[in-house]
Amino acid sequence: MPLLIPPPLSLYVHLPWCVRKCPYCDFNSHAQKGALPFDDYVDALLRDLDHDLPLVWGRTVHSVFFGGGTPSLFPAAAIDRFLQQASARLRFAPGAEITLETNPGTAEHDRFDAYRRAGVHRISFGIQSFDDGCLQRLGRIHDSREAEHAVRMAQDEGIDNINLDLMYALPGQDLAMANADIDRALALEPAHVSHYQLTLEPNTAFAAAPPRALPDDDTAWDMQDAAQARLAAAGFDNYETSAWARPGRQCAHNLNYWRFGDYLGIGAGAHGKISLGGSQQVLRRWKHKHPTTWMAAAGSASAIGGDEILTPERLPFDYMLNVLRLREGFSLDDFEARTGLSRGMIEAKLAVCRDRGWLGNRNGRIVPTETGARFLNDLLLVFLDEPPRAAAGRT
Repeated sequence: MPLLIPPPLSLYVHLPWCVRKCPYCDFNSHAQKGALPFDDYVDALLRDLDHDLPLVWGRTVHSVFFGGGTPSLFPAAAIDRFLQQASARLRFAPGAEITLETNPGTAEHDRFDAYRRAGVHRISFGIQSFDDGCLQRLGRIHDSREAEHAVRMAQDEGIDNINLDLMYALPGQDLAMANADIDRALALEPAHVSHYQLTLEPNTAFAAAPPRALPDDDTAWDMQDAAQARLAAAGFDNYETSAWARPGRQCAHNLNYWRFGDYLGIGAGAHGKISLGGSQQVLRRWKHKHPTTWMAAAGSASAIGGDEILTPERLPFDYMLNVLRLREGFSLDDFEARTGLSRGMIEAKLAVCRDRGWLGNRNGRIVPTETGARFLNDLLLVFLDEPPRAAAGRT
């Protein structure tokens, strides 16, 4: 059997609080009630990190991602303290990408300078839309003016590696409104744009009470198609299903996820995936979701919500679930190195996908065709022998 070779390592840090829970959000986020325990939470993060360190002894961290919730609720001093302490415990690669998710409604001018000095040099703004009516229907706490102002404040403080999250097929949105969102985003000259369709996820307010005037499937497809044309014309590369970047500005952290890299997940509800070279196994680990419960247990096994060793039957699906989102696809050598499985285990399924016109070859790599990318869920089901039990880490 091929050897499972530990891939690049990332660090995901979950900061679970937000000002108000959005009705479409199915992430582990909790509405702020009173003063937040910033110092206590950072202490708990460090205890959690210490507990998981034996999984990654001697390995280098190539990226750090603060996700939420709304990480920008945390003051720069708390982010700085965590990064200083984490870099004393783990080897950070020179120039490691460090991203902070930010809600425009919590942005302050001097805070961006302090985040930058703490080591954060990539900001991901949860814009979602530049239409005030759409923002209100989505339950966002910011308006379009605040969104544009927040991006410009970050740029004024020397942060030029900026992602804008945009959603489409929103309640009450038509094609012209969706196009206007793309145009206003491009006017801000970001390095990266994430563009994804609103979906009604289980256990959300929108799932319980669907919003009115959702665009139909044909209109949603027209919105996606028009956005792709506009972004491509502006020089952005669609390197992943929902991600667009200027040359050299792909998100290193998310690329590591999608290439089936490893990531240590710390914080309430955080998920991680670690390759265990000694036992030639892949471990998924997730933490308890509620901040109070997790903080009380952080630093002990009691903080762990679950561990799962991926079976050889499950690994091909998990691998494809990630790499087939990428336009670059994957090589069979990479498959063997990241899973420890022989390529023979997937040859028959690859043949099925090729026969259906879903997979092709480019420069020695297996890539989704345009049809395969459009029907990605059907493509992935070919590799599903065992139903998934744990979600992937936050991207």
